[in-house]
Amino acid sequence: MPSLLPDSKPALLARTALVLALLASLSVAGCAVGPDYRRPDAPPVDRYTAQPLPAATAAAKAADGDAQRFLQGHDVPARWWTTFDNPELTRRVNTALAHSPSIASAQAALRQARENADAARGGLFPSADLGAGATRQKLSAAQSRQTGSGGPYTVYNASVSVGYTLDLFGGVRRGIEAQLAQADYQQAQLDTTYLTLAANVVTTSLQEASLREQVRATEQIVDMQRESLDIAQKQLKIGAKSLSDTLAVRSQLAATEATLPPLRAQLAATRNQLASYLGTTPAQLQLQPLTLDAVTLPSDIPVSLPSNLVEQRPDIRAASAQLHAASAQVGVATAAMLPQVTLSGSVGSEALRAGDLFSAGTGAWSLGLGLTQPLFHGGELLHKKRAARAGMDKAVADWQQTVLNAFQNVADALQALDYDAQGLAAQAIAESTASQQLDLVHRQFQLGATGYLNLLDAQRTYQQARIGLIKARSARLADTAALYAALGGGWRSDTRVASQKP
Repeated sequence: MPSLLPDSKPALLARTALVLALLASLSVAGCAVGPDYRRPDAPPVDRYTAQPLPAATAAAKAADGDAQRFLQGHDVPARWWTTFDNPELTRRVNTALAHSPSIASAQAALRQARENADAARGGLFPSADLGAGATRQKLSAAQSRQTGSGGPYTVYNASVSVGYTLDLFGGVRRGIEAQLAQADYQQAQLDTTYLTLAANVVTTSLQEASLREQVRATEQIVDMQRESLDIAQKQLKIGAKSLSDTLAVRSQLAATEATLPPLRAQLAATRNQLASYLGTTPAQLQLQPLTLDAVTLPSDIPVSLPSNLVEQRPDIRAASAQLHAASAQVGVATAAMLPQVTLSGSVGSEALRAGDLFSAGTGAWSLGLGLTQPLFHGGELLHKKRAARAGMDKAVADWQQTVLNAFQNVADALQALDYDAQGLAAQAIAESTASQQLDLVHRQFQLGATGYLNLLDAQRTYQQARIGLIKARSARLADTAALYAALGGGWRSDTRVASQKP
């Protein structure tokens, strides 16, 4: 193919390319304006609660009543839900992590953020475009007298153009840094989704098991009271008991039966919620029975160091990424106020016939160097920089508040475990005492030594104590899961992104 340029031009283009390469190297190696990101320090504390934690919680003579030991300085395992040692619970969590649309949404958001970060890297390289076209035109009479031809005629052209804006002050690099920080944020959001979903599945499953046992316990009380009503009605017929005794038994039976529909409604709603977590509809939900007796209370509870919490909690990592992005935006806004140097060039061919393109004498080229220094934009650039600074200040405050909330969550969960153990011990005594009292009153009733009112009162007390014990067991298991989640869950789905150099 014939050369598109006169023989004297290649040396000029070579020198220009060399200058372009040198300037590009300087722009990449140059400093980047704006603050360099540094994560704030974690609170300088060595514990989460106002008072030092005990070595272990209280123990109770009841199911799930073992003492729990706090292992200071140990990190939460990634698959913390397996510490409950229940295959059905583990299956539910794994199913949710594999099929929940919320996970798919967070994964797509992460891919989008990473692609945007990769797209931002393109600003570090020259842009090249291939163009071709045809123009039909006619010159004016005045132009025709000067050129000797007025047309109309068609001009065909084909060219390659190259442009490059030197990143002398790091505006492009700060923009890339901001996009990488956004990818970090989406990564932390994905980890948050994993952690939240796992915690929700565990706690909702425990709530389902608790409600099912509450329904079963209430049904047993109902059967007991129906038996008492049957006896009362028979004794009323033979005149051994008064009508008021029979009405009292019937009233208590109705009151107990009235507690069943709300419990069953809660159970149904809990199962529907589980279906949503597991990524299916209530009609398609298939669950194996889960009982509190089949769930093992973890006896060793890892408690991470406070200094490690800022790395383990995904919401804190998300706040750190937002702060990183905000600090990079200050650099972008600062660089926009400084000179911009642009290099451009093109080479191509123009001809009056398409077949003559790239033939001798049709070559055309251009080289350009542009310098732009903003002078007056009505205060736009200055206020954008100030806005970026304010955004960074907001991100710092948001990070601090997120950390405070995280420490509060851990403190609440730790203290809840300690108080749950004490509450379970007291509730176990109450249930045992109420059971013994009911047996005693029932025997006295059969011997005619006491009346229906005492029997009904004993039944009511036993029902409340038994339901309370079920709730206490469920609360202790659920608060253990809440502590795992408050400590960050140990889940890290991927490595960080913003640590990469633009």
